[in-house]
Amino acid sequence: MSKIYLSIAVLVLALVGLPGCDYGSRAAGEANPARVAEMQQTLRDLWLGHIYWVQHAVLNNAATSLAERDAAEKEVLANAKEIARMMTPFYGEANSEKLFTLLIGHVAAIKEYSDATVEGSMLRQDAALARLASNADELGVFFSGVNPYLSENSVRGMIAAHGAHHILQINQYKRKDYARLKESWPMMRQHVYVIADTLTTALAKQFPSQFS
Repeated sequence: MSKIYLSIAVLVLALVGLPGCDYGSRAAGEANPARVAEMQQTLRDLWLGHIYWVQHAVLNNAATSLAERDAAEKEVLANAKEIARMMTPFYGEANSEKLFTLLIGHVAAIKEYSDATVEGSMLRQDAALARLASNADELGVFFSGVNPYLSENSVRGMIAAHGAHHILQINQYKRKDYARLKESWPMMRQHVYVIADTLTTALAKQFPSQFS
């Protein structure tokens, strides 16, 4: 099931393209390029923190002490809260809280898949994958609803591919395929940069005066 989910996510991403890669030419108009670049770097750092802390919270769940896992999970929550907080000046507190809830749902589905993989429960794996796909749908609806420059399909595709990267990483860790696990990290990092850049571009186009 995980291979199917990965294939679908990659296919969707290929169909919708990689929005955000043309960031330099799109963040124009009234927006100050320096301010836009600051937002871009901040979101890149936060999304990089997301994959870093999720990795520590879920990949080592069979070997890490409870104290270490709890510490990592607290960092995951703090990171999700900070990503959501960055949207507050643009979309308000209610939407920021909604985004936080969706990000936590995303993390919960990944953790559920990781736990199921440790247990060897394909039934729980499938349930986690369904939950992850549903969460990608919800994030697509959320972002397209608050920003006209973010299409539902594009966001869904990006988040689905991002989730598939987590699943791939968990499966590689389970198989102790450390060579491929090492190769997965740069791919994951580059993709979260695409997510951050896409959000930055859309914000600058929607709220150019707030980047003046």
